[in-house]
This record gives sequence, structure tokens and C-alpha cells, in this order.
Amino acid sequence: MTPRELIGIAQIPGGDELRLFRRGSDFMIVLDRNELMSSRMSGSEEALATMTCDRLGGRVAPHLLIGGYGMGFTLRAALARLDARARITVAELVPEIIAWARGPMAALAAGCLDDPRVALREQDVAMVIGGETAAYDAILLDVDNGPDGLVRLANDRLYTSPGLASARAALKPGGVLAVWSAAPDAAFARRLAKAGFAVEEVAVKARSNGKGPRHVIWFGTKR
Repeated sequence: MTPRELIGIAQIPGGDELRLFRRGSDFMIVLDRNELMSSRMSGSEEALATMTCDRLGGRVAPHLLIGGYGMGFTLRAALARLDARARITVAELVPEIIAWARGPMAALAAGCLDDPRVALREQDVAMVIGGETAAYDAILLDVDNGPDGLVRLANDRLYTSPGLASARAALKPGGVLAVWSAAPDAAFARRLAKAGFAVEEVAVKARSNGKGPRHVIWFGTKR
């Protein structure tokens, strides 16, 4: 087996270290012994984008907020689905994630961050959400491992009742909050409904070929 090569380390604000590994043509972002992201598993991140776009009901010139960038699978899938009138704001807290996308993973990024429809904000997505009112047609969250996170305690506020209220306020009427998670979370689904969203829970496979572990995406439509 080809050994893993450590090619980058990033300090998470208020948290631990992320490490970027390469094995052949594959990349992995790891926290301690947990593999948070892998270039081999993109299916559920792509579904986060495509299934959200399907739920926008043909809105003209939609504005999407994606937090965070990860390996860019969600961003690239959204760009492929939306036309030239769309706008996508990407919020990524860890500067090294963007540096890796423009550096060792540039081929994987395929220029998505330079698309004229994309605005990058190197900022906590919770702060971006909290600063807006009725600004977005959809907010797509792929932060940490979902509501039951591993990376940073401060990420929990995205998934609390106040955090969901903030997301609801940042959405336009009928807007969609889409939340990716590594596993089901019945308590979060109930909290999402209580926050004023019509909730749909979808199980998706981790790999684009329909294989691998099952992940969960919640779609909350603002009532």
C-alpha cells in the first residue's frame, strides 16, 4: 500500500490541528485519528448542493451561502447546477483550507474559487449568518461532522435553537437550510422543526457511485 504523506497542518481557531495527507492521487483531512474529509468520498457533499438546488423551485438569480469549503465538492456541484445569474458566498474559517485548495489540491478545486459567481469570506459561517437578514435563498452547512461535532465546540451554536433562529432570519421567505451530518440525530431534527422549518430528512451514500457509509442531509424550508 502507498504510504500517506503529510503535506500540511492547520490550527483550528479555538481547537485542535487539522492535517492534510496525500496518498497517491487521493487527499485526506484528518483530526487526531478521525478522517474528516477524503477526496474518495464526495457523493453526500455533492448531494447537499444538487438536492438543495432542486428545492429552490426555479428561483431566478439565487444567492446561496455555503459553510465551509472543505474540499469544494459542494461548491463545485452547486456551480455546475446553477446558471450565470446565481451567486454563491463561501464562508471558511480556516485559512489553510483555502491555501490547500489553491496549492496542493488545485487540480481537485478546478478553479471553483475563481468563478465570478463565487465570493469567499474567510470567516466563521455563524458570524456571516448572524450579520444578515433575508439575504439568502439557501444556506448549506457542512461544518464539523454535523450537529454532533468533533472539531470545535463553538460549531455547536450553529445547531442550537438560537443558531437555527439566526439561520431562519438570514433566509428569504421559503428559503432552504440544508444541513449535512455524518449520522442521524433525532433531537436535532425536532429542534429544526421547532425553529420554524418544514423538515425533510434524506439518507445519502458517501460515495458518488452510491457506495460507502450513509450520511444524512436535513432540508429545512422556512415557513
